[in-house]
Amino acid sequence: MSEWHKGEYTISTERGRLDFDRIHRYISEESYWGKGRPLELVRRSVENSLPFGIYRGAELVGFARVVTDYATFAWLADVFVLEGHRGLGLSKWLMEVILSHPKLQGFRRWVLATKDAHELYRKFGFIDLHRPERWMERPDPSMKESPDYWGPR
Repeated sequence: MSEWHKGEYTISTERGRLDFDRIHRYISEESYWGKGRPLELVRRSVENSLPFGIYRGAELVGFARVVTDYATFAWLADVFVLEGHRGLGLSKWLMEVILSHPKLQGFRRWVLATKDAHELYRKFGFIDLHRPERWMERPDPSMKESPDYWGPR
C-alpha cells in the first residue's frame, strides 16, 4: 500500500479503502465507456489490477487502475475525477503518481483509450498508436456497454 498527499487530498493504493459502490456508480451510470457494467464485474476488474483512489478525507473523489504484468506492459483504465473536484489538477497529479509508482517502472509500453482527454495524456508522453495496423481487439458482442464505447469507425 502506498499513499501520497497534496493539500486536503490523498491518493492511495489501499484496496480496503476503495468505495466500490461509488466506483461502480460512476462507471456504470456516468462514464461513456462502462454504462450498465455490473458491480461484480467492477469488483473483479479492480481486484485484478493496481487501483489508485483519490480521496478528500474518507470520500473517494477519483479513481484509476492499472492492468499490468509488472514486467513489460501496462493498460491505464477506468480513470475519473468526480465533477465537483475537476479543475483542481487532480487528474494531472494522479498521472504523476501512477507513472512514478515504483512497481510501474521500466515497461516497454503503456496504453489507454480515451474519448476526450488526449491532451492530458499527451503531457505525460502518450502518443497515438505508432502502428495501429498491428493492434487488434476482440470485442464481446454480448456486452451491454454504451454505444459510445466502440463508437463509429
